[in-house]
Parts: sequence; C-alpha cells; structure tokens
Amino acid sequence: MDLWQLKIFCNVVESKSFSKAGEIIHLSQPTISSHIKDLESHFNCRLIDRLGKEALPSKAGELLYRLAKDMLSMQDAMEATMAEFHGTIKGKLNIGGSTIPGGYILPKYIGEFVGLHPDVRISLKINDTRQIIESIVDGNFEMGMVGAKIDNPKIIQEAVIEDDMCVVIPKGHKWFKRKSVNIEDLIKEPFIIREPGSGTRKSFEERLNDHKIKLDQFNIIAELGSTSSVIQGIKSSIGVSVLSSIAVEEECSFGILKVIPIKGIDLSRKFYLTINKSRTPSPLMKSFFDFIKNMTN
Repeated sequence: MDLWQLKIFCNVVESKSFSKAGEIIHLSQPTISSHIKDLESHFNCRLIDRLGKEALPSKAGELLYRLAKDMLSMQDAMEATMAEFHGTIKGKLNIGGSTIPGGYILPKYIGEFVGLHPDVRISLKINDTRQIIESIVDGNFEMGMVGAKIDNPKIIQEAVIEDDMCVVIPKGHKWFKRKSVNIEDLIKEPFIIREPGSGTRKSFEERLNDHKIKLDQFNIIAELGSTSSVIQGIKSSIGVSVLSSIAVEEECSFGILKVIPIKGIDLSRKFYLTINKSRTPSPLMKSFFDFIKNMTN
C-alpha cells in the first residue's frame, strides 16, 4: 500500500466510477481496478461494491476513505509547510464555493493567486451553501466561500464581499421600465425559487421574515437547483426571481435581463470565507485566505 493507491481509491469513491476516476488521474480502467484489488488484498476485505453503474464504498471502504483523506491532507500540508520553509508557496488546496462565489468570484482569485504562485494547484468544487459547510466540517475542504451566515459552532466565518440581491426580470417584462417593485406586486407574480440549502434562498427568506412575510405567500411555479437554471427560466419568461446582481451582470449588460430592487426591503448580504474551527490551517490555505482578504479590503 502507498499514498498513490489511496489517492486512486479516494477518486473512485468520490466519482463513484472506475472509468471516471481513471479520466481524472489519467489511468486506464484496468489499471484503476488493479490498484483497488491490491488495496483489497492488503486489507483482506472488499472496499468497493459495484452496484449497477456505480462504484460505492463498502463499510470498510467508508472507514478507509475517511482515514485516507486525512493522510492525503497531511501529505499536502507537509509539502506546503516544507515549501514555506524554503520561502516558496506550493502544494494543492481543496476548497468549496456555493453557487455565486464558486461560479463568479473565486475563479478570479484562484487565477490571480496561481499566477503569482505557479507551483500551487487549487481544486474548487461548487455546491449549495449547506453542502459546502458540511464538506468543510467533514474535512473534505480546507476552506470555502458561501453566501449565508451559518449558525454552526464547528466553523468560523469572516465576511469579505458585499452583494446585492435584486428582482431579476426578462426583457419585455411589464416591469422593465420600473426603477423598483412593491413586495405586494412581487408576491402575485409567477416566481422561481432556489432549492432549500441555497444561500440565496436563505438570505431572501431572512429578509422576508424581517417584514413578517413568508415565502409560501408567493406564487411559486418552479423550484430549481442552480442559479444558471433560474436564469434560463427567467429568460424563457417562466417567471421572475430574486438573485445576486453579480450572477446576471453579463445578461444585464446586453439588455437581456434587468435587476430592480424591492421597495422598502434591503436585500444586501455578504459572502463569507469559511473554515473548520478545529482544523489547523495549512500554510497554503492561510496564504490564499489572506490573499482574498487583502484583495477584498
């Protein structure tokens, strides 16, 4: 057994596929299978169950996966620490971002940081706020950026960027020439909402609660699982929605969509850098964390 085999095993578990794992680490499927068999022989138990088209960890595999992730994270931290000793920044950093930070904010900072430190590799995974927080707590990500303040004693959050959520309408909509919209009118309009767990939805619901308004008062016609799908729904005139102005900057610049505020309701929010309270930050993570803070101050 070696760390390379453990890395292969973790990729199989995370992708739920031998072939997809092979594509990620540039190995053939038979080679992947051979390494997994070697691990199973070493531990004298089955680690991966093949259920239909999916490769899922057995109970022993789940245990090994957690231990292997810890070992691989320790390897990355060791590489980063020794590089820092020599005055350089290098290594791999696994981070997460909720939909807006992951799709529209973090890629810019990753590009600039890697441009300054070419020996750094940053892996960014995008999911809703709830799942990003869970992954940080579980130790899968060293840090993340999400669009909601979460009440969880296992994490630390620091606000770094301010965002404005607005009503988003398509070109040709009856409100297109308006400068604002009343909440009473918005409640009656066909409305598209993000799924539970979304930071955008959580922030919007909190602002509504401040005004004694409930989401179930709205004429909700669709609940969609990503910002991009909501944007497509608005473009297709299925309904209107409330989204981050950052997410629709390009469409608004071409006049395809328009953002308008809700009269009397402040929909500003912040994006939060988030880390595990109990995890000692690696030098690489600390450098990237500080880099983002410096860029946003």
